[in-house]
Amino acid sequence: MYFVNHKEYQCSVAIAQDIFNDKWKLGIIWHLLDGERRYKDLFEEVHDITQKTLTVKLRDLEEKQLIKRVVFPEIPPKVVYSLTPIGEKLRPVLKEMFDWGIEYVKACGEFTKEDEREAKLADKIN
Repeated sequence: MYFVNHKEYQCSVAIAQDIFNDKWKLGIIWHLLDGERRYKDLFEEVHDITQKTLTVKLRDLEEKQLIKRVVFPEIPPKVVYSLTPIGEKLRPVLKEMFDWGIEYVKACGEFTKEDEREAKLADKIN
């Protein structure tokens, strides 16, 4: 039995399922593997996300201690997001998921030219 944030879980996989229960959070973390990002950069990089959804997901990931938000005392305010040490531990998990996705496409689908280029850029997560 596990207890995290006042919730009880039967197994550690259930914890991961509870945290990553949507299509956005892993994508946000994926982009933060490259280093810190400003909000506008994440908004441009995470495809098809609304500003409201991005704000909600960033707050949730920060609350779960997977990312950190740093506000610089400037005018206008500068805010950057980055991975925490526990968030950084997702790097090998996402690398494996990425590799599996590539293999799945090879076996069951097809690549576009843009997909091939993006696959080559994925070395950033190593």
